[in-house]
Amino acid sequence: MTNAPRPRPVTEADEQAVRRLHAEGLGRNEIARRLDRGTRTISVIAARLNIEFECTRTEKATQHRTAQLAEKRAILADALMDDALRLTAQMWEPAVVFNIGGKDNTYTEEHVPEPPAADKRALMSAAATAAAQSLRLVPPRDDQGVSEAVSLLGNLAAGLTTVHQALTGQANDEGDGDAQ
Repeated sequence: MTNAPRPRPVTEADEQAVRRLHAEGLGRNEIARRLDRGTRTISVIAARLNIEFECTRTEKATQHRTAQLAEKRAILADALMDDALRLTAQMWEPAVVFNIGGKDNTYTEEHVPEPPAADKRALMSAAATAAAQSLRLVPPRDDQGVSEAVSLLGNLAAGLTTVHQALTGQANDEGDGDAQ
């Protein structure tokens, strides 16, 4: 059995001090320091007294930190996508194929116009991993460009219908139900 100190009971003087310090504009942490109490104890006393602490600074700091982390994720996602592009490009660039072996453990190399198939598979796998991680960090928005694409496709279809009608000599009869 341990001889841990027992918590000090909350007194009426503690409650009055919390009320007074809060009225002076002090926050929970400062009140806890001044009264030599835990922040949880101060929160319990404040709740009992229907006192709320100002949390605007904490909310702003949290929003700021969240924005910083989002920016870092975007930077990392961008770097990973660049890595994927560089790895993919390497599949079609000249390469050096080498071998170390034989009884004398000799090194031989050969310059080839592009990497062998096995190396291309490894490059493609690494590129796919980098791209997947990039997309996991900053997923594409589902609605990104969808309405513009639908509008573009609609305009393209109407244009193609007009060209087809001009080439075949058909009149543009909107009521005939052919064009949709």
